[in-house]
Amino acid sequence: MDQSQRPSLVELTGVLERITYANEDNGYTVARVDTGRGGGDLLTVVGALLGAQPGESLRMEGRWGSHPQYGKQFTVENYTTVLPATIQGIRRYLGSGLIKGIGPRIADRIVEHFGTDTLDVIEGEPKRLIEVPGLGPKRTKLIGAAWEEQKAIKEVMVFLQGVGVSTSIAVRIYKNYGDSSISVVKNQPYRLAADVWGIGFLTADRIAQAVGIPHDSPERVKAGLQYALSQATDSGNCFLPEERLLADAVKLLQVDAGLVIDCLAELADEEGVVREAVPDPEGGDPIRAVYLVPFHRAEISLAGSLLRLLRGTEDRMPAFRDVEWDKALVWLADRTGADLAPEQQQAVRLALTEKVAVLTGGPGCGKSFTVKSVVALAQAKKAKVVLAAPTGRAAKRLAELTGAEASTVHRLLELKPGGDAAYDRDRPLDADLVVVDEASMLDLLLANKLVKAVPPGAHLLFVGDVDQLPSVGAGEVLRDLLAEGGPVPAVRLTRIFRQAQQSGVVTNAHRINSGLHPVTQGLPDFFLFAEEDSEEAGRLTVDVVARRIPQKFGLDPRRDVQVLAPMHRGPAGAGVLNGLLQQAVTPARPDLPERRFGGRVFRVGDKVTQIRNNYDKGANGVFNGTVGVVTSLDTVEQKLTVRTDEDEEIPYDFDELDELAHAYAVTIHRSQGSEYPAVVIPVTTGAWMMLQRNLLYTAVTRAKRLVVLVGSRKAIGQAVRTVSAGRRFTALDHRLSGAAK
Repeated sequence: MDQSQRPSLVELTGVLERITYANEDNGYTVARVDTGRGGGDLLTVVGALLGAQPGESLRMEGRWGSHPQYGKQFTVENYTTVLPATIQGIRRYLGSGLIKGIGPRIADRIVEHFGTDTLDVIEGEPKRLIEVPGLGPKRTKLIGAAWEEQKAIKEVMVFLQGVGVSTSIAVRIYKNYGDSSISVVKNQPYRLAADVWGIGFLTADRIAQAVGIPHDSPERVKAGLQYALSQATDSGNCFLPEERLLADAVKLLQVDAGLVIDCLAELADEEGVVREAVPDPEGGDPIRAVYLVPFHRAEISLAGSLLRLLRGTEDRMPAFRDVEWDKALVWLADRTGADLAPEQQQAVRLALTEKVAVLTGGPGCGKSFTVKSVVALAQAKKAKVVLAAPTGRAAKRLAELTGAEASTVHRLLELKPGGDAAYDRDRPLDADLVVVDEASMLDLLLANKLVKAVPPGAHLLFVGDVDQLPSVGAGEVLRDLLAEGGPVPAVRLTRIFRQAQQSGVVTNAHRINSGLHPVTQGLPDFFLFAEEDSEEAGRLTVDVVARRIPQKFGLDPRRDVQVLAPMHRGPAGAGVLNGLLQQAVTPARPDLPERRFGGRVFRVGDKVTQIRNNYDKGANGVFNGTVGVVTSLDTVEQKLTVRTDEDEEIPYDFDELDELAHAYAVTIHRSQGSEYPAVVIPVTTGAWMMLQRNLLYTAVTRAKRLVVLVGSRKAIGQAVRTVSAGRRFTALDHRLSGAAK
């Protein structure tokens, strides 16, 4: 459109009544405002209304326009919040839940007492709030503090508005730096990427550009190099080959390669990264690996701890050195009511006689029964057995299986705020045998913390399915432990037991793992609903979960059924499916409290998952992948509570809700270590790049009773045929086998 024909810029003032849509990524918001013209008519405004909350009075600059579907609307180009002046405005403002501790009832009392002076009193003399009937000194103090914090956050947000930073990130910046927030943002923007969760290099870079930091500043290049390495660790790599890191950084930063090489050398001198020659995974000449410091330390430490355990002369279970195994196995069969297969017997002996051992194998091959047997024999000799798994669900399953107590690795180590463990080399666990189930989920950092805490002489047994997806975090610990020529003894169970052969879930899991198409007809527990169109497959997935499975199998769609999607994006991805499943399973109701945060709405009854490690929450931290249900939501105290799979009640302030996502559908990667009565897997050509054998195999092996595939036969064929491309960049196997020779 010709500039002269554009509608002119005008000012509009109104109270934000509700947000009908918000895009978390770019801040684009559709909202309804009351301009006070009477008649109760609300006006639609659209634009980047980052940080604006219902109940606030806004002074907006923008242009009038018309939407073909929604009619007349006002497009906001910038806005400021203004304090309301009328009694009615003040009452609505305070009662909107904007200030923690003030709900509609308390707002009415405060306004009744102070009238139009209300906001001046809260601002200048908050102690006077005690004059209001029913407000004690504690609540008064909280309201004063919440008002001050809200004001300070607003200041930071106004400053950040120009660079498109979301409300939740502005809150995090303020919580991190307090009154220094604006100074840090202006003078050291790249610190944000390291210090504040939710701010990556790209956001920090955008802020840096806005405050005038040069494109070729060494500070920018070093931050970019560290970002490229952290992206690599997010993808599971412990290091990157130097050549690849340099190429990634030049592409990311759009600067001269010579500058990147110089800055990498400076970073290594400053101990911001570690460079070390390691063997080429492809068998060529050694490569120069570049590590972020914590991953280099953890890899060296984990290898050292494992080798110390393996080589130690002390033995906390000496009784098994000269046990009469024939008699022991007869006693065990009497106790458990079943004989062990030869490879299971070998695994039992290995676990009880070797200091470190690995037990691997697919579903139905008897891993669980073998673990139960190991624990029974150890307990018969009065050994102290400690059982752990990476997730709450896996720990519960381990406890049910063995009849002994089991906990998550995090709880076992009693991780403290900041991530340090209460148990480590200086204060080891009191254990003779440590069994870790679902070991394919163990990433490098967690495995290092765990092995450090195993006392000298104790036995450590890793149990897991090496054909599943590797851990979400960096490393491929289980695969590295099983590397050929390595020092860790292992048994792989391969025989499928007769009982398991009757399960379509088990037999199809093994078919997929062998590169064969699953059988999808004539089985009572494995189905395919064929649908080529991705959007239709998404809708069909919701129908299967919310209606068909409950009708046919009597399973609860929230508690018993889990949708596992190959990817987050797309019409049959976890993101879209979560919205559709929430509407079907936990729809909005007038009596059901809810809270909008960015593009999500949280309600009581919602199934949710934690999406970052937070060591400061709960008894021992809450970790990426922890699942729970929203049990309460308080709009006055601005808190919601989640009961996790470990039956722990975790409170979240409303400004922490970007740590939660809905979990009606999760990506297959996030489902590791969990088991569900039924899984529904949308497999569409829209997820083509993600379709790999170990992805589909992992999804199918999450089901106890029932698998339903929804989607395209062609996409299933692609997944079955495609073997995962290449290994992650890790050197744990080299550190173990190199040192073992």
